[in-house]
Amino acid sequence: MHFPRPWHALALLVSLANAQAADSPVIAPGAKPEKAGSGFVFTEGPSADKEGNVYFTDQPNDRIVKWSAADNTCSDWMKPSGRANGTAFDKDGNLLACADEKNELWSISPDKKSKVLVSDFDGKLLNGPNDLWIRPDGALYFTDPLYKRDYWKREGKPVQDSQQVYFFGADRKTLRRVTTDLRQPNGIVGTPDGKSLYVSDLGARKTYVYDIREDGSLENRRLFCEQGSDGMTLDNEGNVYLTGRGVTVFNKAGERIEQIALPEGWTGNVKFAGKDRSILFITSGNSVYTVKMRVHGTF
Repeated sequence: MHFPRPWHALALLVSLANAQAADSPVIAPGAKPEKAGSGFVFTEGPSADKEGNVYFTDQPNDRIVKWSAADNTCSDWMKPSGRANGTAFDKDGNLLACADEKNELWSISPDKKSKVLVSDFDGKLLNGPNDLWIRPDGALYFTDPLYKRDYWKREGKPVQDSQQVYFFGADRKTLRRVTTDLRQPNGIVGTPDGKSLYVSDLGARKTYVYDIREDGSLENRRLFCEQGSDGMTLDNEGNVYLTGRGVTVFNKAGERIEQIALPEGWTGNVKFAGKDRSILFITSGNSVYTVKMRVHGTF
């Protein structure tokens, strides 16, 4: 067997690395994750506004942080923030947030005035709204797993009997539980046409996809992949991005097509950002990262 000389071997490794980056089905040629901010405790819940800026949460520090797409800087946007976790912008520019401090769902206006949208279900406290997705007509779905917090004050108060997904109508009155058999749902995202919903059951280490009915109910559940996820997003080609140990990308058939490694122990969430949504923004541990992509997110 022929072994190349040391400098030849190094050149070969560089060539292979460049080829791998160039051949990625989703990442722009030569691009790799770059740190866009650090010094947080645990980053989560990114959402992009119309300009492509990202608002993400640092839940242990009870704050929402803004990342500027124009100059790649991070600055506090709202503190305290109800221990916000997952977030999403509605069509009016309000930031809807899973406010974990009192197990509520909030709407935060551009001038940072908050309003409680959901505080309980059937007279019982929610476990702790975690992630949400707003469908095209303004109705939304949110996951309600149970992760006990040391700041909760809920002794003696009735709570939910399981951890499931809820539908909240565009009328901001209709609230229904739309799953019954999940173990610990977490990440959630729907398709731009509003017809399909991906739900990660992190407790079962699986991700499912459902058909969405007009009345908000879900049907025809099927297994998408044998992996759970903390957060999720989609690109314009229908690829699904799951988080946990870095970011894992699956095509529409549920086949793994890319793995984005990160140095942090746990990656919480992911969102497309930038003016043209061609930057993948990743919240991972005590830092946030960006990656230039070949694909882009949907608006």
